[in-house]
Amino acid sequence: MWLELGLIGATGIAARAVIAPSRAISGVTAVAVAAGDPARARAFAQRHGVPRVHRDYAALVADPTLDAVYVSLHNSAHARWALAAARCGKHVLVEKPLCLTTGEAAALMAAAAETGVLVAEAVPTAGHPWQDAVREILAEERFGQLRTVTTTIEFTPPADGGYRLRRELGGGIFLDTASYWLQAVQAIMGLDGVRGDGRRVRVMPGGADLEFAAHVERGGVRAELACRFGPRPVAEHELQFTQARVRVRAFLRPIVAALPLNIAVRHADGGTTIESFPPVSYYDRQLRRFAELVAGDGAARTAELAAAAQRVAVMTTIQDRATTHQKGFGDQQDDR
Repeated sequence: MWLELGLIGATGIAARAVIAPSRAISGVTAVAVAAGDPARARAFAQRHGVPRVHRDYAALVADPTLDAVYVSLHNSAHARWALAAARCGKHVLVEKPLCLTTGEAAALMAAAAETGVLVAEAVPTAGHPWQDAVREILAEERFGQLRTVTTTIEFTPPADGGYRLRRELGGGIFLDTASYWLQAVQAIMGLDGVRGDGRRVRVMPGGADLEFAAHVERGGVRAELACRFGPRPVAEHELQFTQARVRVRAFLRPIVAALPLNIAVRHADGGTTIESFPPVSYYDRQLRRFAELVAGDGAARTAELAAAAQRVAVMTTIQDRATTHQKGFGDQQDDR
């Protein structure tokens, strides 16, 4: 197949998630870019060999030669430009979170249904083989019943003034991490009918959360998220079964490479077994899967967006219900 993409945002993540992996995928090419600052777009294009620079996002979305766009702006702009692209008949890969409200998700679903395009949320950890392995453990009841899923995610603090620290632009650690957590929970136990809540543990004066605790419950299983901006990257899941504890460490790493991953099973008798998976390049696989969904049938495209919209619904409910129990701004102690 042939897929020509335009980049809405001349960003580092666009280089990692589209430019680099497209070199390994036959027929998938980034051919255009636009940025809020045209000079930045031109510099990005020259640095990465992108042949066309558009004067603004609207001009890029209107480009009739493009098959798809990748949106990597601040979180509050995701829905606007994903919707504009979908209405122009472009397939869309949009950085997480897909959008910030259920109304925005509904508009994206309506536009995708009308034009027949794919709108997909970029969650590079989605579909890793460890998720299939855990579902198999559950189906076989190999370690008894699942009781809890605990996810810990820690990102190093973003630069001062960046959107990730500005609430009005969709910043805050919960919106930065919720898609990773909810996609894993969705893959493991589903999100139909979940009940969720949250707590802002540490908040900036401007309102962006620096540390957040959330949980959902379904069918007697409780899934928890503890996330924060902190001194070192952390990303792990721990699944507590009645007869064993399963740990998935370093499921997300801030580097571009093919990475191995292990599941460690701590059995009730104290023994430990390890299941290893071959190295996987998250961004290569994400872009390849996007191209495959574009080439596939409409049912798969609809299911992809419906799953993302379900995550948005749970995310926004938790955020709306979250209470604030402030530890104190600037308090950086490690109390995990």
